[in-house]
Amino acid sequence: MEVLYEDNHIIIVNKRAGEIVQGDKTGDVPLVETVKEYIKERYAKPGAVFLGVTHRVDRPVSGVVVFARTSKALARLNDMFRTQQVQKTYWAVVRELPPQPEATLTHWLVRNERMNKSFAYDTERSGAKRASLTYRVIGKSERYHLLEVHLHTGRHHQIRCQLAHIGSPIVGDLKYGAPRSNPDGSICLHARTIEFEHPVSHIQIRVEAPLPDLPLWHKFVLF
Repeated sequence: MEVLYEDNHIIIVNKRAGEIVQGDKTGDVPLVETVKEYIKERYAKPGAVFLGVTHRVDRPVSGVVVFARTSKALARLNDMFRTQQVQKTYWAVVRELPPQPEATLTHWLVRNERMNKSFAYDTERSGAKRASLTYRVIGKSERYHLLEVHLHTGRHHQIRCQLAHIGSPIVGDLKYGAPRSNPDGSICLHARTIEFEHPVSHIQIRVEAPLPDLPLWHKFVLF
């Protein structure tokens, strides 16, 4: 586990692709429990360790995840995420170049619980939620393009679904139209940075997660 920042109230880690943030029906050990064990051992804490989940990152996605170490920090961070006071930046690798080098995408997403998949529509419809993001192309390699993505809403599989809808599915994302998977089961979507005001000290926090080891991530020429 790679710790990117920690203090008495929060801890920020670099999640590996394949890890789940919270427990699910698979029974796999979630990241929240791994972080609890780290805190328990590092600080020799007796008894149960408090650790609050403030947001989630999809299992095949890597990058920044913020946990709260106190109930005060958890309550404030939950409110900050809800009111969009937290700025998250993602990097995504796509094979097909988007129609424009930079654009804001707005779609209406319908989530299918049984398929664990969202579907994007260009117009509003019953049961759909508005989804918005801004992307720009920031690099290229011989066969792929690197996008920087800023979320304006936080919908289920939003980046994956919206990019696929414009013809640029994320590399390795079979669920949303990529032709093949990555060797490690990841998709090429990485929560690169997070920026927010500390919920207790009020200092400005900005953390950047190193890129995954997959060679594809390290072959881009940045613009």
